[in-house]
Amino acid sequence: MDCNQTIKLNPNDANVYYNRAYTYHLLKKYEEAVSDYSKVIEINPKHLNSYNNRGNSYYYLKKYEAAIVDFNQAIEINPNVAYSYYNRGLCYQALGETEKAEADFAKARELGYNC
Repeated sequence: MDCNQTIKLNPNDANVYYNRAYTYHLLKKYEEAVSDYSKVIEINPKHLNSYNNRGNSYYYLKKYEAAIVDFNQAIEINPNVAYSYYNRGLCYQALGETEKAEADFAKARELGYNC
């Protein structure tokens, strides 16, 4: 994998960790994805997509509370990203918190997400 070699050469390149994390996620290697998204966030604490994507990986691992923490952080960074609300709503739904889920789905629709 080219990302591994690039990381050896430049271990502080957030983009390489992000690309590898995204690849891990697509391969359903969610633990590895979480690890690499965490590294991106360590390098760049305001990396919105890493919070959203790490939250998605946590969701697939059924770690809903951890996912909610990440979606909350993504919403704090940019409260106008419908995707963050929608995915947080999925976590609330999985936890049986219907009112919170519906509120998030409504906010996602308000922001243009088709759910």
